[in-house]
Amino acid sequence: MNDPTKAGLIIIVTGLSGSGKSSALKILEDNGFLAIDNLPVLLLPKLLAIRKESRGDFIRLAVGMDGRDPDLVAEHGKAFEEAREMGYELNLLFLEADDEVLVKRFSETRRSHPLSAAAGSLSSAIAMERLELDPLKSEADLVLDTSALKAPKLRDVVVRRFVNAEGHRHLSVEVLSFGFKNGLPPEADLMFDVRFLPNPFYIDKLRTLDGRDADVRDYVLSFPETQEFLEKLLDILQFLLPLYQREGKSYLTIAVGCTGGQHRSVALAVYIWENLSSHFQGPLVLRHRDIS
Repeated sequence: MNDPTKAGLIIIVTGLSGSGKSSALKILEDNGFLAIDNLPVLLLPKLLAIRKESRGDFIRLAVGMDGRDPDLVAEHGKAFEEAREMGYELNLLFLEADDEVLVKRFSETRRSHPLSAAAGSLSSAIAMERLELDPLKSEADLVLDTSALKAPKLRDVVVRRFVNAEGHRHLSVEVLSFGFKNGLPPEADLMFDVRFLPNPFYIDKLRTLDGRDADVRDYVLSFPETQEFLEKLLDILQFLLPLYQREGKSYLTIAVGCTGGQHRSVALAVYIWENLSSHFQGPLVLRHRDIS
């Protein structure tokens, strides 16, 4: 979707109040977009010009706009065209939902519709806003009806259309070794306890080394149970990582723990990191928390 000759990508998120615009904007923000909500449409070209003069173009920008801006419908065409003339690729995402669903959402959150004062009732306000924003809907690159769209599915659609298609954002994975005696790592998403393996600490020539040393690594990897464990672990990681990325997860920490975080966990963390490096597409970090 993205043209590499463009200055950057802008996603305009608009639509009916209560349709999930804030949620869509948050999804884009979590996936590397600079997000600005409730920006008046007339300020968009000015914002882009100021940025260009001071720090260069935005790379990925998500902007929320709604019917509370009195200039949105009348002036959006000119403002969007100015953005494109500056070299940006601009996409318009329009969210809507059935009247019954919108009424229920406003009732559950006890929020007032921004047009309630002018319309006199919630149903009239929804109808008024739907009519006012119809020109934007007709120009949208993607119209999403969120009436039956749960949060995970909304994330999936937005990520597939505006993130993965760009090839900008990948799941960032950290492989972390640690020692249980020093406490559990709070950042861990997946944790594996390898204290069932023979401990090199009890071998004099290996005690002062750590799992990065060839002698320790060869010792730890020499056991059949180590090889079977790694085979099963790597198999499940190859299954899980694409699913985490599909769900829009940005960071994943795979923690491997032994008693002190010096030998077994380090050797296995290195092995896992090396294996993932050969096929995983995305940022991949190796960290040893407890090596002294």
